[in-house]
Amino acid sequence: MIDNISWLVIYPEIVLLAMACMIALVDLNVSSARRGATYALSMLTLAVVAVLQALYASSGNTLYGFGNMLVSDAMGNWLKCFACVATMLTLVYGRPYAADRGMLRGGELFTLSMFSLLGMFIMIGGNNFLVLYLGLELLTLSSYALVALRRDNATATEAAMKYFVLGAMASGFLLYGMSMLYGATGSLDIGQVFKAINAGQIRHQVLIFGLVFVVAGLAFKLGAVPFHMWIPDVYQGAPTAVTLMLGGAPKLAAFAITLRLLVDGLLPLAIDWQQMLALLAIGSLLVGNLAAIAQTNLKRMLAYSTIAQMGFVLLGLMSGVVNGHVDAAAVENAYGAAMFYVLTYVLTTLAAFGVILLLAREGFESEEISDLAGLNQRSPLYAGVMALCLFSMAGIPPLVGFYAKLSVLQALLASGQGGYIALAVFAVLMSLIGAFYYLRVVKLMYFDAPLTAANVSAPTDVRVVLALNGALILVLGLLPGGLMALCADAVVRALST
Repeated sequence: MIDNISWLVIYPEIVLLAMACMIALVDLNVSSARRGATYALSMLTLAVVAVLQALYASSGNTLYGFGNMLVSDAMGNWLKCFACVATMLTLVYGRPYAADRGMLRGGELFTLSMFSLLGMFIMIGGNNFLVLYLGLELLTLSSYALVALRRDNATATEAAMKYFVLGAMASGFLLYGMSMLYGATGSLDIGQVFKAINAGQIRHQVLIFGLVFVVAGLAFKLGAVPFHMWIPDVYQGAPTAVTLMLGGAPKLAAFAITLRLLVDGLLPLAIDWQQMLALLAIGSLLVGNLAAIAQTNLKRMLAYSTIAQMGFVLLGLMSGVVNGHVDAAAVENAYGAAMFYVLTYVLTTLAAFGVILLLAREGFESEEISDLAGLNQRSPLYAGVMALCLFSMAGIPPLVGFYAKLSVLQALLASGQGGYIALAVFAVLMSLIGAFYYLRVVKLMYFDAPLTAANVSAPTDVRVVLALNGALILVLGLLPGGLMALCADAVVRALST
């Protein structure tokens, strides 16, 4: 019998699932002239679910349901809330682009977006290996379909095939690793796995074998080197609205599943996975920043930028365990900083791709870096927002990206582990190299002559949202304390239960 607490844990998911099904049915039965109702219904649903998750998170309660297979805690609920907001902004920015390219005719964009968000929710709230994997599959299957949404576009179809093949391989890695952990511990429950490993009666070699495959699967979802090969091709080949759908909210779910598996379940193996994360971080920072310099395609450059940014997230994730033990201060500093970094990265990515989407018009994608030449003369608003995004990604004060990088580096140094000082210096040097390709685009926007005199226009609501998005990047850089405290408190509450 399912108790009331179990239903309480999944109320937002039930609302999301019911509305996703309703939107699918509405799309099948209305004419294209009435598609606006689908968009409005999607936005209303996302707003309601975001409010529900914020209320859950504000209560500070941790609830378990369905035999401890699902958990509702402050960290998970805040991540779900922000994932809803990120999906809302993606649909706001992407709707004009999708309408120009006939991507709204069948309504699949809204339905698949809702199902992918539902997959993120299950990933974020999963407390069982199978539940985590089911959420991951729901997200990835929806993502494959979204990438191939423009069925008449050969580039998008090719990107979808690459994503599908590599995604299937990564899912296999993760599932095989989980099966090894299950075989070693006899449980699929993350808490029970932790207790079994902590008891020390399991062969260490079997656990490490499973851990390697789990970390490989997680690295694919985060886009870390050497499991990054799908990101540049898929980012470039997918319709830009879908690229934003892949590069925004799913990063929150990937962060959550990494924390649940490695810290909640595999903490006794921290000495082993910390070394793996360190290698992944070094490779991501090196390859991401160096490869981005050589790019002429803007979406491909931002793809390599994403890889480099995930390197900083990995630095935060590896800094919360000191000598195999979790310290409250280390958790607050490291995992709070990593969560803050992911949130601010998603916020910046939304604005950057929002500008690219709004510069695109029917028959023109605005994907090349040269397409931004002289943007300040055509639209000071768009140029200003894009400059804020690029400066923030480069880590230039007083923008939020600077504080995000600083907080991760502080957590890395505060952990006091041998060799971490050299790792922090390496991260700073890579950031300096990375600043080159960001500043190159800013120079192009403000000092080069425009290649076209075409007017830049967008609906008023989209311009307002974009302006607020850009302003938030600056405000959070000047006043980061509130969001940083929220992240630290949420992570401490989640890991103390």
